[in-house]
Amino acid sequence: MDTHAYPVTRTDAEWRAKLTPEQYAVMRNHGTERPGSCALLHEKRAGTFYCVGCDQPLFESKLKFESGTGWPSFNDPVAGSIETTVDRSYGMVRTECHCARCGSHLGHVFEDGPPPTGLRYCINGVALRFEPTA
Repeated sequence: MDTHAYPVTRTDAEWRAKLTPEQYAVMRNHGTERPGSCALLHEKRAGTFYCVGCDQPLFESKLKFESGTGWPSFNDPVAGSIETTVDRSYGMVRTECHCARCGSHLGHVFEDGPPPTGLRYCINGVALRFEPTA
């Protein structure tokens, strides 16, 4: 269980009221949406992707790329917006990424992305809200 104190906290009932059942399963129970199921996978406009749980800016669209995985992928988050932990679920070791403000599970980060970072932040689209640049 995560005992880290986050700037934004909610009770379980508050999370359930704020999030859809799918968002709750992903963001609060470390689930994964079906690959290719989120419209944000195909979002190409200029803008910012925010955490659905607390509205923190997480990723700028200029750092989004098509990874072919079925999930929105980025090669660098907004500075200070993402924290990571080791995820040993399903018999493998991965790096989980979560929102630094509310602790919501977002996805995982892998070291197989494009330059300049070489990272691929593989993010569940249901955890994101997109706002295009005006």
